[in-house]
Amino acid sequence: MAVVIASDAGKDIAGEPLLRSVSFKLERRDRMSLSGRNGSGKTTLLRMLAGEVGIDEGEVVLAKGTKIALHDQRPPRERDLTLREYVLSGARELVAIEQQLASLETAMAGGAHDEGTLGRYADAQARLEHAGGYGWRERALATLHGLGFRDNTDLDRPLRSFSGGELTRASLGRALAGVPDLLLLDEPTNHLDIASLEWLEQHLVSLDAAIVLVAHDRWFLEAVGTSVLELEAGSGRFFAGPWHVWRKEKAIREIALGRAIERQQAEIEHLERFVTRFRAGTRARQAQSRAKKLQKIDRISRDPRDGAVPRFDFKPPERSGRVVFELSGAGIAVADRVLLHDAELWLERGEHVSLVGPNGAGKTTLIEALAGRREVVEQPPGGTRKGRAPSRGGADRAATKPGPTVWGKLRTGHNVKIGYLSQHAEELSTRTARTVLEATQHLTGLPPNKARSLLGRFLFGGADADKPLDGLSGGERRRLSLAILVQSGANVLILDEPTNHLDLESREALELALGEFGGSLLLVSHDRALLDAVGTRTVAIDDATLESHLGGWPEYVRIREERQRAQAAAAKSRPRTAAKPRPRPERAAAGKPARQRTAQNDQRRIEHEIEQAEAALRAIEDELSDPAVWATPQHAARATARHEAAKAVVDELYSRWERAAG
Repeated sequence: MAVVIASDAGKDIAGEPLLRSVSFKLERRDRMSLSGRNGSGKTTLLRMLAGEVGIDEGEVVLAKGTKIALHDQRPPRERDLTLREYVLSGARELVAIEQQLASLETAMAGGAHDEGTLGRYADAQARLEHAGGYGWRERALATLHGLGFRDNTDLDRPLRSFSGGELTRASLGRALAGVPDLLLLDEPTNHLDIASLEWLEQHLVSLDAAIVLVAHDRWFLEAVGTSVLELEAGSGRFFAGPWHVWRKEKAIREIALGRAIERQQAEIEHLERFVTRFRAGTRARQAQSRAKKLQKIDRISRDPRDGAVPRFDFKPPERSGRVVFELSGAGIAVADRVLLHDAELWLERGEHVSLVGPNGAGKTTLIEALAGRREVVEQPPGGTRKGRAPSRGGADRAATKPGPTVWGKLRTGHNVKIGYLSQHAEELSTRTARTVLEATQHLTGLPPNKARSLLGRFLFGGADADKPLDGLSGGERRRLSLAILVQSGANVLILDEPTNHLDLESREALELALGEFGGSLLLVSHDRALLDAVGTRTVAIDDATLESHLGGWPEYVRIREERQRAQAAAAKSRPRTAAKPRPRPERAAAGKPARQRTAQNDQRRIEHEIEQAEAALRAIEDELSDPAVWATPQHAARATARHEAAKAVVDELYSRWERAAG
């Protein structure tokens, strides 16, 4: 049975048509992606389906009792709620069912055993079971772990204490919590690292719901989508099939459209020549007939925005030294956490290196240091060790940018000219420039006419060059940053999430240009299609250090999956033996004769270590009770390895205690 059916649905904005003739039907496990330029009505359509925006033409019919959840880019309004309260508020219907069941149970305990009461109880229980039973709260909160909220203490923090990106992820968790029948997702991949993206893909594919989504992540669309609704020129075109097949079909249509335009233009030119030549004279009547035919032709044309993508024409880079930079003994610490320890990173001339790792692992801080945006001190202050942050002293105050401390030995090669692109377009900040044109001139040194020419290549034509910087959208700021980067003539590009806010066509154009760039490249991105197309070596942040893997993204994924399978197999094959009862150190010590003072001191020290190790083991076991830890083979393998390691520490300490006590 269909969850939602749209029939010739339409919407007007300010009296002008935005959407017309939008039709589709979705059943459970159908996952439809929306395609269209910015402003084509994708977000409006999601809100129409959610019932937040009215429908001006046609109709949208939902199955009876359909639960709808919408995730978009609007931040939560109530910032005093905790994360736990906010996420569970997305499942008000389930809370109401539990309350109904509790009320009915009270009534039945008081003797109400009539058919009506029993029927209502059975119906409520069936609805709760359909949503996954009484464990729905645990599963709802477990999604937060999949979305990158790793610390259980996050659940009881107020929303006002989270960043904008964290709030976006919280909104996604709330949409997933209520077990909806129709799930509407607007850019769900924003602010997710690769591990969370992979988790979300698996989770959405497993949901027994109809899904409508808007996203620019090509791998995500390919992994999740089962159909495409293309919004173009105000109308909708439904395509039943995966995303890559739709892209191929669309390309064929565009080629056919181009040929049709060429044929029609040739016919028009032929008719115009005939009319001009025979307007007067013996063939004037025929000329008039052809003139009327010209007037009746319904001229085929492309949308003026078709093919409008930035032109990433990087200049041929100057030759640098063989080693662009080399960083050794590196570490990063922020607040009370060490993010990176005893790490090495190098980049050679012409290499295209991808730097990957989870959110908060220190990727941006590391490339800021390599780009000269943060000071790198030679030694960790305060005798920093792995797992403990450095004391905050003079090195922090001396840093060019406040925040994390970075240390290590950094050597930069000969004739290295770095072009840096930040994640949030911070390079556009300038005290004197107010408009796009002024910022371009200030940051490139170009005269006005050449600056306008550069801006035109990045879709800032005419009056757009005079737009105020403060009023630019995220996509416009990204295009302006890329224009300045292209003009820089750098032979080393250090890029932090360069495809953020870019549409699919612009992403593909940038991907092609970076793949052909003849200089060196260090890239941080969650866009796996970009990593696949551009990277020739992958450096991964793993367990607070850096691991270098020859080959691009697919090779790194292969190695990662092989390692996870090996760990899982090793954990599975490890023999399980019944736990032997261990004497508690205090009781065993009480029955032994007096020992020398040194032996007693050793015992007390080991006893203290045992208490700490057992507390750590209990904490891990409490954490492993969360279902999210076992959601994927990767998580399961990691959890098993940590648990076995903690048990091994406890066993070793008991062995040491027994030797000391003997």
